[in-house]
Amino acid sequence: MCGRYATTRSSADLSALFDADDETHDGLAADYNVAPTDPVPIVRVSRSAGARVLTRVRWGLVPAYAKDTRGGARMINARVETVTKSGAFAPSFAKRRCLVPADGWYEWQRRGPKDKQPYFMTDPAGDVLAFAALWAVWGRGDDRVLSCCVLTAAALGDLALIHDRMPLVLPRDSWDAWLTAEPADAERLLTPSGEIVNGLEIRPVGARVGDVRNDGPSLIERVDASAVDALSQDRADLTLF
Repeated sequence: MCGRYATTRSSADLSALFDADDETHDGLAADYNVAPTDPVPIVRVSRSAGARVLTRVRWGLVPAYAKDTRGGARMINARVETVTKSGAFAPSFAKRRCLVPADGWYEWQRRGPKDKQPYFMTDPAGDVLAFAALWAVWGRGDDRVLSCCVLTAAALGDLALIHDRMPLVLPRDSWDAWLTAEPADAERLLTPSGEIVNGLEIRPVGARVGDVRNDGPSLIERVDASAVDALSQDRADLTLF
């Protein structure tokens, strides 16, 4: 995962979809160009509330032992291959798993030394994707920071032509288990769903998404079909899949 995605649903929509109480106080704004350290919505289980809650946190996990929050910018992703063993991520995997709602995510395909084509991976029907993720709590009182990271796996199928990694997208019937299961059972969910991956649209989009200062629905609009030429050629030449 390259570190950019879009999440545009309102807190009311997400609360209803995930059957979660809204802790954002209707404070979510559409963001078509989410970048590391940005505030993002997650769905988690709150022990104090005894229910699922929709919470806004910082993207980039800050472990409780960290001296400060600066390192979180480098911890936006955790690999499924090592998440249960990593000192930074294993404690959250055991006790603090969450879902990150997304409209889709961006990756860049290199077509030449100075030429990269961005793509937006999304559900063609417009359904929300749920990334498997972890959350953590750092600090206390006014210094308290909630943060998250997205789990990634080796890319499957045509997605591997764009980037070698992809977020772990969970099917709806796995949402509850991811949030509540014991760690040993949650480990069984660390394998990507081929059905979900094969059903995604790989949409070429414009270069403006490369600048984090740009936002708006135009970033996810399909560009001229000629932008797909390199991908089509790669498909013809590919022998690994």
